[in-house]
Amino acid sequence: MSEPVRVLFVDDDPDLRKMWASILSTEGFHCTDASTVAEALVLITRERFDVLIADLNIGSAGDGFTVVSAMRRVQPDAVTVILTGYPAFQAALRAIHEQVDDFLTKPADPEKVITCIKDNLARGRKRPANVLTYRLPQIISQNRQDIIDSWYDAVEADPELTKIPLSREDRVDHLPDVVDELVRPRESSFPVDPEVRSSAAKHGRKRREQGYTPSMLMEEARILHKAIFECIQQNLLMVDISSLLTDLVKMDDTLHRVLRFSLEAFLELDTVPDAA
Repeated sequence: MSEPVRVLFVDDDPDLRKMWASILSTEGFHCTDASTVAEALVLITRERFDVLIADLNIGSAGDGFTVVSAMRRVQPDAVTVILTGYPAFQAALRAIHEQVDDFLTKPADPEKVITCIKDNLARGRKRPANVLTYRLPQIISQNRQDIIDSWYDAVEADPELTKIPLSREDRVDHLPDVVDELVRPRESSFPVDPEVRSSAAKHGRKRREQGYTPSMLMEEARILHKAIFECIQQNLLMVDISSLLTDLVKMDDTLHRVLRFSLEAFLELDTVPDAA
């Protein structure tokens, strides 16, 4: 007697997890559920699955892609299905169809889900030998200009920041240096390149002269964080998941250090040598 098909169902809604566990079990599948990305990643590394069904947004927008990406690397033969409550998103899912086997619009009809699973298992589509992935600094480097453009558009749409009219050149100022610092190999004994530290200090003094407030300086930094994370989200299937958390910590640390140097200069504080 053959073993039942093992399904991993990932959704942050407890009622949906309970409902689908019951439906899939009734159809003869062995169903395991997870409520978070972290929980799903642990299961993927510890247990074998034939099928992954993940909600597109598990807590945060696009989290389902993180789970799909991990499954593709650890268990490349597993069928992957995304559930989305946004029909308009189907076009984007088709664009990454080499990574996601199928997608279904919520609320999904149980019969369609069962048929989807069986059809994809029967199809037995051959997987690519290797899924090309990149470390986070490479992703940022490849999308450098898009990040800067996205940041600039968001800043120009901010009513508080645009109270101070500036040219694009003055608005962007040292931002390219900051983005380049995020992708610099950490071979130097300095946690932040001295030239970038100097550039950040000049930026802080310049913003003070332009009439910025400390909160406006911090808002610009927040918008940069958001632009970078949106870039990461859009490229999740290309990111090396095994190093993602480490790279995120390093990136966030660098961004906070650069902001600190700008704020110190802005406030004309005596800087203390960075012992980190």
